[in-house]
Amino acid sequence: MKHLGINKGDKIVIIGGGFAGLQLAKSLRKADIKVILVDRQNHHQFQPLFYQVASGRLEPSSISFPFRKVFQKSKNIDFRMADIISIDPNERKIMTTYNRTITYDHLIIASGCRTNFFGNQAMSENTFSMKTTQDAIEIRNKILFSFEKEIFARPEEKQAWMNIIIVGAGPTGVELSGAFAELKKDVLPKDYHNIDFSKFNIILLEGSKYVLNNMSDESKIASRDYLEEMGVIVKTETLIVSYDGSEAVLNTGERIPSKNVIWAAGVKGNVIQGLYSEDIFKSRYRVDRFNKLISYQNIYALGDVAYMETPKYPNGHPQVANVAINQAKNLGTNILKTLNNENYIPKEYEYHDLGMMATIGKHKAVVEFPFLKFKGPLAWYVWMFLHLFLILSVRNKLVIFFNWAWSYLTRDTSLRLITNINYKKEKVTDY
Repeated sequence: MKHLGINKGDKIVIIGGGFAGLQLAKSLRKADIKVILVDRQNHHQFQPLFYQVASGRLEPSSISFPFRKVFQKSKNIDFRMADIISIDPNERKIMTTYNRTITYDHLIIASGCRTNFFGNQAMSENTFSMKTTQDAIEIRNKILFSFEKEIFARPEEKQAWMNIIIVGAGPTGVELSGAFAELKKDVLPKDYHNIDFSKFNIILLEGSKYVLNNMSDESKIASRDYLEEMGVIVKTETLIVSYDGSEAVLNTGERIPSKNVIWAAGVKGNVIQGLYSEDIFKSRYRVDRFNKLISYQNIYALGDVAYMETPKYPNGHPQVANVAINQAKNLGTNILKTLNNENYIPKEYEYHDLGMMATIGKHKAVVEFPFLKFKGPLAWYVWMFLHLFLILSVRNKLVIFFNWAWSYLTRDTSLRLITNINYKKEKVTDY
């Protein structure tokens, strides 16, 4: 591949403003091309901190960044808020909601991923997922609302409101479990004097043998020890077979009454209709080493929705933020250098693993760099510093730092508002 085929004055449309789409748009903000960023939300969402919104530690605005604010000084970048219905590669246009179309010369699909319920419709309808800021807000609302419901519930119904089941012990499940455990210990008993929180159970289910299954054995063992020390009930090699909104049935035969099941067990790419089916593999777009779809000369895919085979990763790259960001940086560099030098040979992409980390609670975290692994208080401080560093605006950095400092010093948080509860979903019972 000697040339991307992108010329000055071309229109590039980017679908999705997640880590990949936002990074690519930022890379092109001074280029001599027209860029249109399309997303169903009007803001970028910092997904690694969703669990802190769900547990009432941060306000949604602290981890959300309006696209028009981000690019208000970038005259070549425009934003469209819309849901994408389909792509017409022959006409070079995408169809959006309200029968509107957007034309393009080159299309970059960075539509991210969504929760994978593995075809289980009942799980999709009755459990919570956490892929958007709104999802995190709904979890916060429902969990806090559960304690209000518990107060009025009949004795035989109370425990269902006091059991939270989290399915999937990856970073999201582990961090969410730890956050709820700290709420149970330090915050909720102060608010609800007439509730016995010894009966409040955080149950973490994992189908494999370990939590944080992609990390080293040391981190797997340490993280489970931290969770159990904090009172989380960890059940590995355990699957949830069915859930009707009131009772979860496990593959062990155990039945757990619960009104709150959070699904963090898997993801799949947000594939859009209209492209050749042979370009899709495991709900991701097959791309070459330049992130270009195999069957198209002017369509690319980045991040979670891209499936790229390389010598180091013959089964595709992991669906993590670092991959998305660095694929976008590589494509952005290739585009900019192609615009300035028609003889430039684009650079192939390869992922260099920078490590993994997860926080479980105060002074409890695990960090793995390629050259170093550690846990405990130092890992916790490193986790906080790196996540704070990745937040976009100075204002948001300060807000988050203040909230973390306040929580650290007081073991409390004031962000416990219950908003927008859909009471129609709750069965009305006379007491």
